[in-house]
Amino acid sequence: IPHLYDMHSSLPQQLSNFKFSGSSMLRAVFDAVETRMVGQSDVVITICQELQDTVAAMGHGERALLIENVMGGDVDEPPTLTPAMVRERWRLGPVAPIVLYTGTFEAYQGLEMLIDAAARLAETHPAARVLVVGGEPAQVAAAQALASAKGAAGVVFTGQQPAREIPAFVAAAAVLASPRIRGTNTPLKIYSYLRSGTPIVATNLLTHTQVLSPEVARLTPPDAVSFAAAIAGLLDDPAAGRALAEAARRLSDARYSREVYLSRTAEACRRLAARASRPVSP
Repeated sequence: IPHLYDMHSSLPQQLSNFKFSGSSMLRAVFDAVETRMVGQSDVVITICQELQDTVAAMGHGERALLIENVMGGDVDEPPTLTPAMVRERWRLGPVAPIVLYTGTFEAYQGLEMLIDAAARLAETHPAARVLVVGGEPAQVAAAQALASAKGAAGVVFTGQQPAREIPAFVAAAAVLASPRIRGTNTPLKIYSYLRSGTPIVATNLLTHTQVLSPEVARLTPPDAVSFAAAIAGLLDDPAAGRALAEAARRLSDARYSREVYLSRTAEACRRLAARASRPVSP
């Protein structure tokens, strides 16, 4: 039976990212499972260069096709919120500069570092608000307590929000933050951030640099001091932010558009169909 493996992550790597287990035996099992899945698939879709390199290292690069998940997070439902409604609902004020984080609260996302950066930003840019969208209720409560303990008074938590409403949050923002501190997969939100027209601040790690460069985003070491300084720099220099955002949009149009995504997906289907048409050996 012809089989396509849509590889969104490396299973052994996820054991580390989510701190599920440090067992070398369990990792060996996951390695074996992943090797078998890749080796017995006719086509393998990878969503970032690191995964493409992983498949090539297994000796199956010829059957792998890199298709960045640029449509991740896109929804067809119309939003019910506007940027003005976002500001009003979470009491952000009509003109306060908003630094936006959207995503989960897993440890690798760097929320603690972002809160530390927000505490520093509260001293230099007290009018700014760091808006954090996402998180389970218990995670939000813990993060709120941490922000209070750190003196990060400008952090506002919304909890989880419907996917269709996220564009309103993005449109309200002056800066989009991606503070990941480890991992190699490109965050799905990065592709929508590139299209947004809003400047990005991200950590200078492989998880981001497979897509982002200094020409399209402010890239910083994964520490609160550097991250806060990068955000402050963009708040102080809106023209520089606009230049980054425009370059990001050009990159998105050229490499990460819907048309490119559909074209590569069609190629994956063509390859699978070609494998299916081959005669079955005895």
